[in-house]
Parts: sequence; C-alpha cells; structure tokens
Amino acid sequence: KSVWLIGASSGIGEALARKLSSLDAQVILSARSADRLAELSRELPRSSPLAMDFTEGEALKAMWRQACEASVPSSMPDVVIVNAGSYEPMLAQDFDLTRAKQQFEVNVGGPLNVLAQVLPAYIAAKRGHVVLVSSVAGYRALPKALVYGASKSALSYMAETLYVELANKGVAVTLVCPGFVETPLTADNDFEMPALISAEEAAEHIVHGLAKGEFEIHFPKRFTRFLKVLGWLPRSLYFKLVRKLL
Repeated sequence: KSVWLIGASSGIGEALARKLSSLDAQVILSARSADRLAELSRELPRSSPLAMDFTEGEALKAMWRQACEASVPSSMPDVVIVNAGSYEPMLAQDFDLTRAKQQFEVNVGGPLNVLAQVLPAYIAAKRGHVVLVSSVAGYRALPKALVYGASKSALSYMAETLYVELANKGVAVTLVCPGFVETPLTADNDFEMPALISAEEAAEHIVHGLAKGEFEIHFPKRFTRFLKVLGWLPRSLYFKLVRKLL
C-alpha cells in the first residue's frame, strides 16, 4: 500500500510513519517542517518527504499531484491519513476569537482542503481509503475544550457522513478518536490526563484497527468506553458530572 500521511513530523504521526514503514508500506510524509520530514525520510525505507501546509487550499492541488506521482506503483495513494491538527485548551472566560479561528482553520479547514482533492479522484476510481484523526474530545462537551472539542466534533461528523455516502462507491472511510496521548501537543497540559499512552501505543492501535477494517478506532479502550457510557447520560446528569472537572 502507498500511504499519504499528513501530520507526520512528530507525535502520533511520526510513530505511525515508523510503524507503517516497518510493515513495508510506501509512506509519503507531509507536514510543514521540511527539515524534519527530510530527516525522518532518511531513516525510513520506502518513504518520501512532501512538505506542505494543508490550510493553504490552492497549494493542495499541486501537493495532491505530487503525492500521486510519488505513489508507486499506484497512480495515487491507496490511503490518505489526515492526522495533522492543532490543540489549545480554552475556557469560556479566556475565549480568544483569533486563536479560535486558527484552531478551526487547522482542525476543520485543513481536512476539508485535503478532501477537496482526494474525494473526486477516489470516487472516480471507485477505490481509496480516507482516514480522519479526530479525538474523544469530540464526543461530548468537556472543560477547556470549548474550541478544540467543537472542531473535532465537526471532523467526526464529516467522517460519519462520508462513511454513509461512500459505502457503495468503493471508498473506505475510517475515523480515529484517540484519548490522551503523550505528544508535544499535550506536553503543556496543566491537568491530569487519565489513561495517558505513548505515541507508539497509539500507532499500534491505529494500525490494528485499520487491519480489522473498523470504522471508528478509539483508544485506550479503558478510557474511551467510559466516555462513551457518559455520553449516553441525559444532559442534566452529564452536565452535573462534567462540572466537577472544572
């Protein structure tokens, strides 16, 4: 398989790149840091760097063409994994419109730019696999996730809709919802992160879920299943419980 991995320079993305490479996948590595991608590509066999900022919609046209040219022997990547994202905790009393828009531009606008290029090609070819990396923060409202959670909820909704609409068109769709993962994005959190796992563990979960053909890959299960149960509660009870986390 050829895989275009967007958001490959650190954290879950880097660990996933290493895991995919160990399984002999051809990996096209994308992120904004050209130097880091080049360094990583030198370490991983059958990989190539493709530096880009996926919030720049017009530039994505050229990036998609280059990703297709780099896919061997396929005419385009068999799998596109949209892992890049932005995480910044924000409380209502600290609301900042500029930062909020920036987070939505990355977490929602970036994936939309990728889909604009990938979907027409996949649908026309009646093949391909889109993987969107969201978060358990998108399940239901959580403290300090005013903007981040909303953006990830939008991404999860997109994945569900794509799955329904593309099921009979030969295009696979997978939603990835990690819990707390030890990455540069979570390193500055000033609160306890339940069931924290390493990026390498996260990559193992993702690859295992892809191999099983799961629609939603969520982990670690001891944490995500608890959140799913909470999600079934009536709003009045859910709000009462979640307020205790503030």
